[in-house]
Amino acid sequence: MQTSTRLDALKQFFSQHKRLPTYREAAKLWEVSSPNAAFKIMAQFIEEGQLEKDETGKLTPAPYFFALPFEGSVPAGFPVPVDESDHAMLSIHEYLVDNPTSTFLLHVSGDSLKDIGVMPGDIALIEKGTRPHTGQVVLARVDGEWTLKILEKRNGKTILMPANTAYNPIIPHHELTIYGVVVGMVRKYKN
Repeated sequence: MQTSTRLDALKQFFSQHKRLPTYREAAKLWEVSSPNAAFKIMAQFIEEGQLEKDETGKLTPAPYFFALPFEGSVPAGFPVPVDESDHAMLSIHEYLVDNPTSTFLLHVSGDSLKDIGVMPGDIALIEKGTRPHTGQVVLARVDGEWTLKILEKRNGKTILMPANTAYNPIIPHHELTIYGVVVGMVRKYKN
């Protein structure tokens, strides 16, 4: 079995079981003679950056383990001839998350930002500690309530703007804390 086929089988196992296989399970999965042979293959995946060991020595997927083929670009306008790519790999995690220790995810509910493409059910990537700027979507606590809105400043006042004409701007009465800035948005399309 080729290395790429072994890696695909390992990813499939992880997808099904939400964990990496034991060396015995990996030997069976890859049809190799022993757990020791599986250990050597796992060591190769560690060298390649596919796997890593945590602080307890347990094998875990490295961020690159989840990389997907990046096939280039495609216009959303008029059709053009297909551009052959070099089959680079892209880790969505590394692409979307610059500061993992300060980034977390939130499900979006409500449609107050629909006109900028933020829909209910989307997942917002929020980065704490980033200095917010006018025009950015922020996670804010306003008078005891949490919301995602567009940050604006008018006449020295901070205003949180919706992107849907059915909603009014929010002007804080007592408290406004900007907790983080939206740095990415993920939407899963269902079949």
